Amino acid sequence: MTEIQRCTWRGMNGDPFYEAYHDTEWGVPEYDSRALWEKLVLDGFQAGLSWITILRKREAFRAAFAGFDPDKVARFGDADRARLMADAGIIRSNGKIDAAISGARIYCDMRERGEDFSTLLWDMVGGQPVQSRWVGGDVPAQTPLAVDMAKMLKAKGFKYCGPVIVYAFMQATGLVNDHLTTCFRHEECRKLAR
Repeated sequence: MTEIQRCTWRGMNGDPFYEAYHDTEWGVPEYDSRALWEKLVLDGFQAGLSWITILRKREAFRAAFAGFDPDKVARFGDADRARLMADAGIIRSNGKIDAAISGARIYCDMRERGEDFSTLLWDMVGGQPVQSRWVGGDVPAQTPLAVDMAKMLKAKGFKYCGPVIVYAFMQATGLVNDHLTTCFRHEECRKLAR
């Protein structure tokens, strides 16, 4: 029996939870605006931490942030902020919590003006996932496209969305297919594009 070839993320191989995320979710093109916003918020919480930390806390984040319903999060006030800062199940960072709440308000304002979050992001990659051809350890931490997307998001008022965070977000949501060419998911994710 042939062993499955995966991307070579540090700490992934041998961790069934991490491998399941890689095998079923990472790099799959996401087109739902709410799901994209949730992922951007989670990637913001990752700043300075490992992704596996956020991944293991994702369900606690979903519970704490009302299922990442932007309308509900946008109405969070001081009591909600205090509740979040007391929640040991999530990352308790004043700046990151404030960024999530303000990001929900920005998302809702955009929607009210007829600006679709998903369309905004997918238009930046020409409507199709960027198909990378990385081998070994070639994958960069950011790209010029990630720099441009980060600038655009920051101009709209989003926080915790620098180019490294944005590139991780692009990889996770399939805006870019960064599975190594030797990984069994590279071709599978390529075929999932619209």
